[in-house]
Amino acid sequence: MNSNDDGKAVGSSRRDFLTGALKLTSVGALAGWLPAEQVGAARLACAQPSNFPADIALYKQTFQNWAGDIKVDDVWSCAPRTPDEVVRVANWAKDNGFKVRPRGMMHNWSPLTVAAGAVCPSIILLDTTRNLTAMAIDASGPVAKVTAQTGITMEALLTGLETAGLGMTATPAPGDLTLGGVLAINGHGTAIPAKGESRQAGASYGSVSNLVLSLTAVVYDTASRSYALKKFSRNDAQIAPLLAHVGRSLIVEATLQVAQNQRLRCQSWFNIPSSEMFAPAGSGGRTFASYLDSAGRAEAIWFPFTTNPWLKVWSVSPSKPAFSRETTQPFNYSFSDNLPNEVTDLANKIVSLGNGSLTPAFGKAQFVAASAGLVATGTWDLWGWSKNLLLYVRPTTLRVTANGYAILTRRENVQRVLNEFTTFYQARVQAYQQMGRYPMNGPVEIRVTGLDDPSEVALAGSVAPALSAIRPRPDHPEWNVAVWLDILTLPATPYANQFYREIEQWILSNFSGSYAAVRPEWSKGWGYSDQAAWSDANVLQATIPNAFRAGQVANNWDASKAALASYDPYRLFSSPLLDSLGI
Repeated sequence: MNSNDDGKAVGSSRRDFLTGALKLTSVGALAGWLPAEQVGAARLACAQPSNFPADIALYKQTFQNWAGDIKVDDVWSCAPRTPDEVVRVANWAKDNGFKVRPRGMMHNWSPLTVAAGAVCPSIILLDTTRNLTAMAIDASGPVAKVTAQTGITMEALLTGLETAGLGMTATPAPGDLTLGGVLAINGHGTAIPAKGESRQAGASYGSVSNLVLSLTAVVYDTASRSYALKKFSRNDAQIAPLLAHVGRSLIVEATLQVAQNQRLRCQSWFNIPSSEMFAPAGSGGRTFASYLDSAGRAEAIWFPFTTNPWLKVWSVSPSKPAFSRETTQPFNYSFSDNLPNEVTDLANKIVSLGNGSLTPAFGKAQFVAASAGLVATGTWDLWGWSKNLLLYVRPTTLRVTANGYAILTRRENVQRVLNEFTTFYQARVQAYQQMGRYPMNGPVEIRVTGLDDPSEVALAGSVAPALSAIRPRPDHPEWNVAVWLDILTLPATPYANQFYREIEQWILSNFSGSYAAVRPEWSKGWGYSDQAAWSDANVLQATIPNAFRAGQVANNWDASKAALASYDPYRLFSSPLLDSLGI
């Protein structure tokens, strides 16, 4: 067993990891993703809601998001057993001055559900994960379909599909996401067609929202003056704002098209310098764009103050390559879940002690842990069914906060986008370092997807998800891909918000005109002031709405806002952040 400079074992046990994690629970940096506790009513002081349906158990629950920087105690909660019980809770809330927020796995950064610091909020959290998890597969037609309740996790959904010989082209990397949460924020993976690749029937290169054929939502019925269940079809224009509703609605069930399952190969590379991977457009060599051409599916993870990013490349591979290792389960990168003491100790010192000068060492330690972990676990070249290669982030991975943007552009411009972004990013990191400041201690993550193109939907007359970050721009039909840019850092890192604001303002100004356009990744950080995310009034009330108005003839921001208001005139499904957005 190797040792670090302090003589401590580098290979930490699970207990060691959690012990170190608890030191940072106050800022959420390394807290293990343990279930938020259910609290007995007698322990806390929040007044119990009156007249709540007696046959639906009511209890108090702690809400805590992924990064741990949003934690609200004493939230009244319930776990409806059926969609009809969801409706009953909504109508009770309408009559009693409460809001209703679906609570899935809480794997989110932006405060779309509850605001940080809320005390005894007048909210009922609906835990969809306990009971609303049913799924049914229909493979009898020309395109297979799955109908699932929105509390089902993506891991459970994909496992069920795999059993039936079905799958998805791309999905978010964590398995602990509910289908409802993914659809709310048009959750995505990374995939565009490789050169010469044909799209499978039932597949999409966009987000999971683009797979929806129909959905059932809780909406207000003017005739009965109450909330009720209503089913919307994908070829009904009224569905457009519900396909990625940003938390402004409550979906209980969705039917998605799915494709025949595929075998994939995932190769990891650590030997390509960033100067080559992100070289100017037109450069030869091992550029990111070259891997998109050959495989269509790639992700770069670039740790701070390191030279070579971790590049993962997925390729369709019906037969097992000679040097690949077959895997029959997801989450194969165990080294990401049980970090060595060297990494966790550095994170502890950076956040708890404010020792930012350790950031370069922390970045290199992350690089070593990942690159050595791939070798030690034999996971640098994997082959298997799609689920087992597309799901690779466990709940126990390092907790970080992140910003997020989708850059819409032409496929031919991907390399240009990456070169311009990484050049600016690296220059700003170096400028901050010269001032003795280290705002970014997590990696840059880069993915590329197609857009949420309704022509990929197996239903004539389908409409685009109106509020999807990757909704196509009719005035720019040549824009056919989205480059997703995320920068990660430990919560409460000094100067992080100031840095994020500089990056955001540059992204908004640089990727514009006929070249590209920018939209926020709803689940991440955006709208930065120097003090906090989601707090720049101009970005929230002008820049973002205008990004969803630009180039749209129908179902634009204003039409979506009006439709969502008609579905929920009592704003049961709103939150302070959505109020700030004006939606």
